[in-house]
Parts: sequence; C-alpha cells; structure tokens
Amino acid sequence: MWRHLTRTAIMATLWIVAPFAPPAAHSQSQAIPEDTAMTRHAQGEFEVKLTPQAAAAGIEAARLGRQTIDKTFRGDLEATSLGEMLAVMTEVRGSAGYVAMERVDGSLQGRRGTFVLQHFAFMDRGQPELSVRVVPDSGTGELAGLSGRMTIRIEDGRHYYDFDYRLPGP
Repeated sequence: MWRHLTRTAIMATLWIVAPFAPPAAHSQSQAIPEDTAMTRHAQGEFEVKLTPQAAAAGIEAARLGRQTIDKTFRGDLEATSLGEMLAVMTEVRGSAGYVAMERVDGSLQGRRGTFVLQHFAFMDRGQPELSVRVVPDSGTGELAGLSGRMTIRIEDGRHYYDFDYRLPGP
C-alpha cells in the first residue's frame, strides 16, 4: 500500500507544479530596504530526481508520501540542491498538496553561497497554486541577505525556473 501512496504523491507533485501564473497576492518580494537592493531576475532549467522514502513510524495511516529531492540547476543559477518533500493526494480527483524544503548550493549570477527554498503547493480540484520562497536569513557567503521567489514551469517534460530575487549592496 505504501508504494501506491508514494507513486500517487509523486504524480500529485508533478501535476501541482504544472505551468501557471502565481496569484497577484503572492508577487511581492520579501522586504529589503529599497536603497540597499534591486530586484534581479535569473532563469534557467533544472533536473529533479524524487526518491520515495519510508514512512516515519505511525505516519503511514496519515496517507502522506515522503520523498527526497535532488536537483541540478543550470542557467543563471548553477547549483545543486538536496531536500525533502511531504505530499498528499485526496480522494477528490485533482486535489492534492505538498510542502518541501531544499538547500541550494552553488552560484547565482556569479555570486557563490547557499540558501534554502521553501515550497508550499496545493491543487484545488485541478486549480494549482505554488509558492517557492527563499527562507529569510538562510543565505550564506556571497548570497547572505538573499530574498526572493521562484516560479517553476514544465514544458514538454522539461523543468524551468524563473527567480526574482534581491541581494543587499550594489
């Protein structure tokens, strides 16, 4: 039964991140004083590998699927990331959700460091909503102070990202 739920959760996850425009209410950047940062844009492609994990003791009854995330980003963000995802698919066709955390390690338009992305996504009877944001104060190295939002789209089976971000300084 667990393997079936994990496959279901993976299918729900892939469906959730299908192409869509983020709601206007979620389009504002995290607060960094205007005089110390400017909004920048990065884009590119990424590959993702989701690996099903065993349920934690007692959690199988909750019908949650857990996966590890292993990504390779190319383009303006040259990086790898590792993380974990928790997903569920309901009895209602087209309704599902997932949350995830992933630590990104690499170079963003020439600035090296790490940062953490937090995902929150759900699909309400086929209508998806996805928010991927930089966890405040998670940036290190030349990415210290990083804030921003990432959108994900899938076209012809390929994954793409658009990343609007801010960094303090020039």
